[in-house]
Amino acid sequence: MRFTDLFIRRAITTTLLMAGILIFGLISYFSLPVSNLPVVEYPTIQVSASLPGANPDVMASSVATPLEAEFSTIAGINSMSSSSSLGGTNITLQFDLSRNIDAAAQDVQAAIARAQGNLPTNMPSPPSYSKVNPAEQPILYIAVSSKTMSLSQLDDYAETMMARRISMVSGVARVQVFGSQKYAVRVQADPEKLASRQIDLEQVRNALSTGSLNLPAGELYGYSKAYTVQSNSQLTSASQFARLIVTYKNGSPVHLDELGNVFDSVSNDKTIFWISGRRSVVLAVNKQPGSNTVQTADAVKALLPIMQQSMPAGIEIDKAFDASQNIRESIADVKFTLILTICLVILVIFFFLRNISATAIPSLAVPLSLLGTFAAMKLLGFTIDILSMMAMTLSVGFVVDDAIVMLENIVRHMEMGKTRMQAALEGAREVGFTIISMTVSLVAVFIPVLFLGGIIGRLLREFSITIAVAVLISGVISLTLTPMLCSRFLRHESHPTGSFYRWSEKFFVWLNGSYRRTLQGVLRYRLATLLTTVVLTFATLYLFVKMPKGFMPTVDQGFAFGIAEAAEDTSYQEMVRQVTKVTDILKKNPWLDAWGAGTPMNGQNTGFLFVSFKSDKHRPKVNAIIGQLEMQFMKIPGLLVFLQSPPLITLGQNEDRDQYSVALQDADTKELYQWAPVLEAKLRSIPDLQDVYSDLKLSSPRLDVNIDRNRALALGVTPDAIANTLYDAYGNRRVTTIQTSSNQYDVLLEVLPEYQRNPAALRDLYIRSNQGKMVPLSAVAELNQTVAPLSVNHIGQLPAVNLQFNVKPGVALSQATKFIDNAARQIGMPDTVSFSYQGTAAAFQNSVRGLGVLLIIAVVVIYLVLGILYESFIHPITILSGLPAAGLGALLTLLIFGEDLNLYSFVGLVLLLGIVKKNAIMMIDFA
Repeated sequence: MRFTDLFIRRAITTTLLMAGILIFGLISYFSLPVSNLPVVEYPTIQVSASLPGANPDVMASSVATPLEAEFSTIAGINSMSSSSSLGGTNITLQFDLSRNIDAAAQDVQAAIARAQGNLPTNMPSPPSYSKVNPAEQPILYIAVSSKTMSLSQLDDYAETMMARRISMVSGVARVQVFGSQKYAVRVQADPEKLASRQIDLEQVRNALSTGSLNLPAGELYGYSKAYTVQSNSQLTSASQFARLIVTYKNGSPVHLDELGNVFDSVSNDKTIFWISGRRSVVLAVNKQPGSNTVQTADAVKALLPIMQQSMPAGIEIDKAFDASQNIRESIADVKFTLILTICLVILVIFFFLRNISATAIPSLAVPLSLLGTFAAMKLLGFTIDILSMMAMTLSVGFVVDDAIVMLENIVRHMEMGKTRMQAALEGAREVGFTIISMTVSLVAVFIPVLFLGGIIGRLLREFSITIAVAVLISGVISLTLTPMLCSRFLRHESHPTGSFYRWSEKFFVWLNGSYRRTLQGVLRYRLATLLTTVVLTFATLYLFVKMPKGFMPTVDQGFAFGIAEAAEDTSYQEMVRQVTKVTDILKKNPWLDAWGAGTPMNGQNTGFLFVSFKSDKHRPKVNAIIGQLEMQFMKIPGLLVFLQSPPLITLGQNEDRDQYSVALQDADTKELYQWAPVLEAKLRSIPDLQDVYSDLKLSSPRLDVNIDRNRALALGVTPDAIANTLYDAYGNRRVTTIQTSSNQYDVLLEVLPEYQRNPAALRDLYIRSNQGKMVPLSAVAELNQTVAPLSVNHIGQLPAVNLQFNVKPGVALSQATKFIDNAARQIGMPDTVSFSYQGTAAAFQNSVRGLGVLLIIAVVVIYLVLGILYESFIHPITILSGLPAAGLGALLTLLIFGEDLNLYSFVGLVLLLGIVKKNAIMMIDFA
């Protein structure tokens, strides 16, 4: 191949080209962003709506359903799910990977505007949306605490100054506030005092809403001066509201504080959060889909010292958890593995070549190929992550092969007595086509991966391109730099000496003799060899089908998240006591670096916790520590704690307790609620599953107010008046707003706490009739205690129940899904109840179907490329004949070590295709 002559003869040109690769590679390496996994933009938008006091059924029918109807008209939605609980609805929209997240957000905003007319008019604010995947955990937890400042003052700084500024950082989707203690004026009316003065709650509400206003008053224009007019119509503190006149009785004013308690409070007095035992306001930073975790976290952390300087002296800002730290440690481990691999490869080369100059020449191909790949990654917008670094590590063995082939052939020519220049020219011409064949056919292995769809295809795309680029660059280096260096620096010793050479020579003589005898035996029994190949082919196919399959192996990321759940009728005060018991256990664990816990979380009976483990090489694995903690949590009566180390890839929206989930759907909720517990019980009986959990909770206490419409009509009481009175008393109703230059604060109306603890207290409420008389609620309505769903969930506008589960250690996900499928068939559910996997389990099902086909396509592509290169129908088959034996060996190795066929081992099988093919090409070309 005359192409190589140019670079052999023009050494300066070749040297400068390699210097360019070296320089740009180094620049690219230090400027590449660092991430855990390839940046895959999974367009997800979450819509949140609130109506304080509304039960889950009302939220689902009045809020979720109108919004879902409008969202269903948006193009490109893959899935839509919603969860409605007390006072709140969250709707999650997942779009096609090809959908632009900003364009999708505009469509969502337009849909919310269209649905506005069908939503309840008393919603405190319109539904809001954020570009975030709620299944992804926050990347940063920032604790804000103070020993001298009240929590409401602390919250003002945290929400007003910090959260708003952090949310403006590039890559930040939203900043959640846990343990929020935002200032509010709270008015607690006394029903007895109201009744004695013939005043109803509506009068109190109207007095509050009209007695404090912040309205423009206009301007005055004089002959020489202009004035702006401002009135003191807005009240700003509890002491000012306390003297507000509600009405007049017998010519005397009735002030607000005469009818109950008026005091400075917080907007939500039923939330609490601790960080490592300290009461705190916590900012949880979520990144946008597709943004870089490390870059975003670094940008936020850079702001913290700046914000600390502008805070009062008593405020402390602490970084409680940082997901980017674990990513850096993981990448550092992979980098160490890469360096170790390079060193081992060079040692192996020296062991076989036993010549320092001969070892140095092909060894140069490794760093140059990798640095050239870093430059290509920079151009393609890739990141340094686990998959790209794994591609680099695996490519080390490939990139040196071509250079060794070139070197060995040049050495062979030098042994014929030729000069270094002549040997380099002729040797390079002979093997040039072989190197091109190996390079092109190896790159062809990864072509089908580029067309793999879904999230798995996006993840493997960066891996495939990275390793393909490394192979291409190594091929170029082997055809240019390697022969040029051989023509100048290669030394050939005709009679090498030394003990190492003599010892190794004996080993190689024995190895060659063993290979020769084996080859002679195979050639003598050709039919048996062919039959063995056929048997191996069928054995490989059988084993591939029967092999237990998984999705992503569990990785120790150094942190875990959890949910604490008590009985459905648990009060906030009791939940605080239960979560305190959890924190007492966390305090005593020696392996925790930091921890956080709080309540409520998605319901009054739930709490949230996260733990960050120490970066200690001597500490046990995360799952072992989690197991110890869960054993201790089980001793807390009346509380279930689900603690898990999150997977590298989180795809499910309803997998907050377990890693996998399956959904049941039915338009008939009665039928759905009948069969969901049956399947749940069946799943609990499967020994290979653990932590089975259902989000169907039907025992949440509810007090039904059944209006006697005939009696109400006779007494002049309207249903609207009854509903408003109940909401005034128990809805934590926002009746007006205090507006300041930097924030807005609520004025809340409710009845005294003693009237909120006992259902019988509702009978003491009075409603004003059309005739102006005060009518007790007991005269127009009956109170019935019943139970209701704790939450109402929809998937694709249909009612749904999610069953979550984990698999026991040593059990493959494919085995678990097989058991679940059998269980669903055995219980005999009607056809109207649909059954489908969600999130990670659904992605696994799709990947299992796609990866096997992908391997077949890869083999076909290799055959086509080899057939074109060799202009032969037979040679490609000969080259690929070694695949069955190699595949069987790989699958047997997985079985021996108790591993399943997951995403990583599938990557290994793809690489195996390339290794077998390269060896066969060299054998055919030289034989």
